[in-house]
This record gives sequence, structure tokens and C-alpha cells, in this order.
Amino acid sequence: MITFLIGVAILIGGYFTYGKFVEHVFHPDDRQTPAVKHPDGVDRMLLPHWKNMLVQLLNIAGIGPVIGVILGIKFGAIVFILLPIGNVFGGAVHDYFSGMVSIRNDGMNVPALAHKFLGRVPAKLVMILISVALIFVGAVFTNTPAGLINTPIFVGEGNTSPTIFWVAVALIFAYYFASTFFPIDKIIGRIYPIFGGLLILASIGIFVGIAPELSVLDEFSFSDFAGNFHKHPAGQPIIPMLFVTIACGIISGFHSTQSPIVARTERTERTGRQTFYGMMIIEGLIGMIWAAGGMFIYHKMPELLSGASGVRVLSELVSTVLPFAPISILVVVGVIILAITSGDTSLRSLRLTIAELCNIDQTSAKNRLLLTIPIFAICAILIFWSNLNKDGFNILWNYFSWSNQVMAVCSLCVTVVYLRAKKKNFWIALVPCLFMTFIVCAYIFWVSPENLKGAPLGFGLPYKIALMFAIQDALILGFLLCSRGKALEQEIKEKTFEPDEWDSKKEFQKSEN
Repeated sequence: MITFLIGVAILIGGYFTYGKFVEHVFHPDDRQTPAVKHPDGVDRMLLPHWKNMLVQLLNIAGIGPVIGVILGIKFGAIVFILLPIGNVFGGAVHDYFSGMVSIRNDGMNVPALAHKFLGRVPAKLVMILISVALIFVGAVFTNTPAGLINTPIFVGEGNTSPTIFWVAVALIFAYYFASTFFPIDKIIGRIYPIFGGLLILASIGIFVGIAPELSVLDEFSFSDFAGNFHKHPAGQPIIPMLFVTIACGIISGFHSTQSPIVARTERTERTGRQTFYGMMIIEGLIGMIWAAGGMFIYHKMPELLSGASGVRVLSELVSTVLPFAPISILVVVGVIILAITSGDTSLRSLRLTIAELCNIDQTSAKNRLLLTIPIFAICAILIFWSNLNKDGFNILWNYFSWSNQVMAVCSLCVTVVYLRAKKKNFWIALVPCLFMTFIVCAYIFWVSPENLKGAPLGFGLPYKIALMFAIQDALILGFLLCSRGKALEQEIKEKTFEPDEWDSKKEFQKSEN
């Protein structure tokens, strides 16, 4: 319990200390935001600050801080320390700058920001990686809530069936289409406050349920530090697997695609720390609660440690700590909402990204429809395939997890160059950028069906060699980013306007060529 409480204290204290430091580095001011400067009635429009915070929380808080941490807590009590530290110094920094740099650049998405700050060729790679990752997000965040609906909690013991699953998929997909197509205030802006209330009630419910059991939680000890790195029952190493499994609670590249959505609806830059940094801290707290619940249920039902799906573990946890059926249903509904309210905006973000780079006007309903239909067709094919193939969903999940963290690297690269070019403290972004580059490279170099059962294809190198190559690649990327930032700093000096005026697409053309 002590380790758990220390982790909670790190999250709360981090918001009021390191969060303020990060805000000071960016230095928000009173310039006009995209919703004020260029309202379009579809994506750029003012929403109340409280609603923006709820939208941001629901956008980013997918199934990662629930099912991800339930699976991730298998690594042991070290999760209670790594999750909050990674959140405060990595994930919340990533989310804050994803939102604030977008606000400064008229609500640009990451690929467009990459074109501006990283250059044309890197931007094309970023566009491909993020587009593929968002399709994976849409597929996974349809599959998982549909699977939760098709559980004994809702349909009764022994009554689960493929029919119920596919009906759930169809309903979720229909909602996704509406939220992707219609203006943000018509669907998302109206129902997210209701969903937010259910999410908060669900989190409170599970915390109340496990509170009497906190004393059974394992404690982290430095004396067996090495042992914690190999505590997973399947022998998975913490590096890189923990940071791929628990993406949303620690750092998640998916968030960089969601922050620009809210960046287009904020009234002022000065609320950015609450909206972007603060909501990531809240997600971390949600993750800590479910991690504690996961550790409790594994102690009570150790058979779940070997091979049980995250959905099954979740179902067992909820029905055990909250045996009163209406409350159990409410909590699972909250988890379903977490997934759905991230899946819908992932596809909306992809529509906006494509439209932005191809200069397609999104005030036209016809144009929105022409982009929405092919996006959903690809996503539907992926969902269908993953459920026909016996190992399809596991393969889909593994690629989703890795591509999600690749998105984090892309977003942090933009932030590093942005801060370096402006002669600001770029180390606060460079350190998490290098670490996440190391994680994604270590994963792809090491992972293979031979090294990890059920894993996708990777290079399958020996573990230590994979780590060495990953360190090398991270250092090379860091050098390239610093060099790019220094070059842009020189270009700013040659301009007649001040550095802050550079945050305008039309006023900065040289780096795009």
C-alpha cells in the first residue's frame, strides 16, 4: 500500500511543481487561439473550459489506463513507481506540448507540424506512421468495447455469442461515423459531459471497492530491484514491454492526435496546463486505481496470471469487488465509454489530418463524407479480419501498442525542434523523446514469435544486442533533432520578426523547402 500511495503523491505533486515548470518553459500568453482567430463552425469553435477538459480526458483515456494497466501490473509493484514518474516527466509533457504547439500553429495536427519543423521528407514518414496507427486505434477501440458488451456481466453466464458481439460492433461503428462526420459541438460537445460523469463514477466505484484490500498490495523494494525487472509470469522484460503494455498511463502517442482537437476549441492559452497536462495526470490516477485492482485480483485468483485476457480479468475484478450487479454494470459501462470516446476521435483526427495536408475544406459536408467513408471502410476490413483470424486480435493489439508509441516519438521530435529553435529548455522534451525512441527501437529489434509468444514479426535479435542498437538509434535521432533545431534558430535570427511571431504557417516558408 505504501508504494501505491507514494505513486499517487508523485502524480499530484508533479502537477503542481513540474507542471508549472513546463508551463513556464512554454510561456503561454494572451494571443488569439484558433477558435477565436479562425472559427469554422465545424472543428474550430469555442467550447467552455470545463467541457474542453472533459473532452480531452475522454479523448485520451482509452482502454490503456484500465485493461493496459491490468495486464501491466503483472510486472509487479515497480509499476506503482514507473507509471507516475513516466506520467509526470514524459506523458504529461508530451500531451501539454502536443496541445500548446498546436494552439500556436492554428490547430495543426502532428503531420503538418512535422512538415513545418522537421522538413518535408520526415513529415511524409510521420504522416504514414500516424495514419496507420489511427486506423489501428479505431479498430482496437471498436473490438474491445464490443467484447466487453459481450460478457456475462451484460448477457448472463454462458450467453455470450458472436451475434451479440457483431451487433455491438455495428452500433459502435455507427456512433463513430456520426462523431467523425458532424461538427464537434453536435455530438462530442453534447454527450461527453454525460460520459465524463459516468467515467468519474466508475473510477470512484472501483476505488471504493478495492480500498479495503489495499493492504494486500505488493511493495517495491530496491533490494530486489533486478528481480522486479523479470517478475512477469511469462518472463517479459520491463524494457521494452512495460512501456508498450501500459501506454496510456505513462506516455501515449495517441494523445498527440487528440490534443489538437481540443486546441481548436480553447479560448485562451493560459488554461493549457489544466487541459493538457492536468488531464494526463488524472489519467495516471485512473491507471493507478486499476493497477491496484489488477494486483488484488491476481492475488485472489492467481490462475488469471497465465493467459487470461484483459477483458476477462476486468470482468472478474469488477464482479468480485462490486458484487452488487447495478454497480458492476455501471463500472463496466464506464470502461466501455473510455474505449468508445477514444475510438471516435481517433477517426475524426485522421479525417482532419488528411484534410489538412491535402488542403480539403472541411466546412463542406460533402468533403467530410468523401474522407470519412474510405477511412471507415479500411477500419471495418481490419476489424473483420482480426475476428476471423484466431490470433488476429492479438496481432492487431501488438501492432497498435507499438505504433502508438511511435506516434509519441514523432510528436516529441516536433516539440524538441520547436523548443531548441526558440532557445528554450528543450531537454524536458528531448529526454522523454530519446527514452521512447529507445523503447520502440528495442521492441522492434527484439520482438518476434520466437522471443515472445504471440508477438508480431520483428528482427528477433538477442535481447542485449537489441538494446545496444536501440541506444545507438536514440542517440543518433537526438543529434539530428538538435542539429535541426539549431538550424531553424539561425533562420529565425535572419528574419525581421520576433521568434514568437514565427508561430504562423504563412510567415515561415524557408524550412518547408
